[in-house]
Amino acid sequence: MAGSPSSSVQKARKDLADRLGEIRRDAGLSGRDLAAAMGCYPSKISRLQNATTPPSAGDIRAWCEACGAADQAADLVQSLHAVEGMFIEWRRMERAGLRRAQEARLPLYACTRHFRAYSSWLVPGLIQTRAYTTATLREIQRRRGLPDDVDEAVEARVERQQLLYAPNRTFAFVVEESVLRSGPGDAEVMVGQLGHLIAVGSLPNVSVGVVPMRAGRSRWAAEGFWIYDSAQVNVELVSGYLTITQASEVAMYADTFAQFVDLALYGADARALMAEVLRSLG
Repeated sequence: MAGSPSSSVQKARKDLADRLGEIRRDAGLSGRDLAAAMGCYPSKISRLQNATTPPSAGDIRAWCEACGAADQAADLVQSLHAVEGMFIEWRRMERAGLRRAQEARLPLYACTRHFRAYSSWLVPGLIQTRAYTTATLREIQRRRGLPDDVDEAVEARVERQQLLYAPNRTFAFVVEESVLRSGPGDAEVMVGQLGHLIAVGSLPNVSVGVVPMRAGRSRWAAEGFWIYDSAQVNVELVSGYLTITQASEVAMYADTFAQFVDLALYGADARALMAEVLRSLG
């Protein structure tokens, strides 16, 4: 992809540190002067300004106060909270169980009108069968040692899938061919899932594209991501869940999604590929 998710977080931290540096320079203060005004060591000023150490909300307020820029503190604290919220480890998101993690996404889904999702690992949740979802969440629950609320989490995801039939919403899904050929559960689960993909792809507001496996393709597979309208991107990593709201980075993911769309098969070609995989599973 155009930029890695971890670099997105680091860039946001660096942008915040740069803004603090600009405020200090505009005030005509050296790092040592600012340290004296804040009552800390100059080394702390250096660490904060170089993004080596993230600031606290108190650090930001003290910094702005010492620089005569108290009016900028609230905006900078808001930026700090945005950076802190960009990356959430799976264990934090799921510590109350999988059902709560599923339900936490409902407000975002409810206000989104145009969904775009790319997956190189699994069938996206909105177009999973109940059996596929159960196998997926059961594996996650066991691997991460979470409370066993898989049945409740499955119900929450199945309920969310009703959005596919709601008015004034469009959905574009792109998956790698490897997603069709391997996945959670046994062959019966995968057969049911492929049949469901063929059916859901016929809905007028839903498109399902498959990027075929072939040599010499121009775009490598990437981590799975969702784009909600043009406002937000969520990226699912091995270690956690990344939220991106910066317009330029959202646009980068939209551009990457468009490139995968160009590589994908649709309509009769996609159905023929799914039918081929179905025969191999039979």
